Amino acid sequence: MALNWFKKDKVTETAAPPAEQNEIVSSENSGADRVPQPSSGIFHRLRSGLMRTRQILTTDIDELFSGKRPIDEALLEDIEEILITADIGVKTATALIQRISVQMLSERVDAEDIKIALKHEILSLLTVQSPVVPESITRPAVIMVIGVNGVGKTTTIGKLAAMFRNDGEKVLIVAADTFRAAAIEQLSIWAERSGAELVRHKANADPAAVAFDGVEAGVARNMDVVIVDTAGRLHTRVNLMEELKKIQRAISKKIPDAPHETLLVLDATTGQNAISQVRLFHESIGVSALALTKLDGTAKGGVVVSICHELNIPLKYIGVGESIEDLQLFKPEEFVNALF
Repeated sequence: MALNWFKKDKVTETAAPPAEQNEIVSSENSGADRVPQPSSGIFHRLRSGLMRTRQILTTDIDELFSGKRPIDEALLEDIEEILITADIGVKTATALIQRISVQMLSERVDAEDIKIALKHEILSLLTVQSPVVPESITRPAVIMVIGVNGVGKTTTIGKLAAMFRNDGEKVLIVAADTFRAAAIEQLSIWAERSGAELVRHKANADPAAVAFDGVEAGVARNMDVVIVDTAGRLHTRVNLMEELKKIQRAISKKIPDAPHETLLVLDATTGQNAISQVRLFHESIGVSALALTKLDGTAKGGVVVSICHELNIPLKYIGVGESIEDLQLFKPEEFVNALF
């Protein structure tokens, strides 16, 4: 990953897998009807994190067929309700049912066939293309991290720093959320844990000034990546979005094409409210990528599907645990495998 994260050969992390490697064939082929399942520890953490969502999708669909129910509109409505319960969302659940209904009503199918069909269709919804970014940008690469308080923004920044440090990059974290002393202290701890450097000012300092100083320090220290934290709620009369725009302008004064990525952090447990947050932030300041935290233990993992379906913004990272390695690059095919 490292700085290749914004190069053309890496911006399609969310692209569909090659058909010959991940094709889900029809149920006529018996045991060959499943996507190949990766055996890495990363996949097992993802699978464990999505356990509650998977129970809803698989167990409940299996139970629909326990009485040998006929395949009709009523059954499809019940499946749609199950998808909504997994927080896939009404709009996306309806779209999925429409895609599989013709095949389901015209053929003799069972629960396994329906799950295979849903895998196909969900995977197609998850393949949101990342925008093409120029091959070379002015170093350091600047990531501006935004999101409301409580979504796990500070933790995500720490884990991102560790991810880049593991790839041998020099990382600088900028504590521009000056309204929360706890955020600054937490970032100090994460910087130490990850081996990143930190720029901080006193509490209640001007966030834009901190961001500018941080980027300036990143340039002076020959950093590879600068990660800028921001406030999720302001304790003044200043509008949050206007403050974030001010930070963006301050960063671009030092590096004209920065921030190179504006990463919005979302909390999976908030379900469909996460989509409202994306729209609000994107309309105001522009969002180039998403990170979804707290997927572990939630029954709302289906929100990933509706986020990718309804919003034309790539989901780049998912958090499936508290450990430093539990922030992962989002890979649609692995997510679908873990979901079922």
